[in-house]
Amino acid sequence: MDYQYTDYFLNEVLRKRPYIDKKWCIEVIENPIKTEKQGNNRYRFWGKVDQLGGRILRVVTLSDRKTIHNAFPDRSFKT
Repeated sequence: MDYQYTDYFLNEVLRKRPYIDKKWCIEVIENPIKTEKQGNNRYRFWGKVDQLGGRILRVVTLSDRKTIHNAFPDRSFKT
């Protein structure tokens, strides 16, 4: 699947969180622990990332589920 990135993700998210790897975001989308539709036509995906010490990464996509808009370690994730 071809993934795309919003300008916000490329210019803001990766600047603020340079430790995040695009590959991790794709892995979370393709193998989520949990997925949920967000109110503004976006989708949230959560997944464990071993390279982040086993922490949970939340990835937000646009409605197509292929355009990555945001990603961050989710400290408050509960299964």
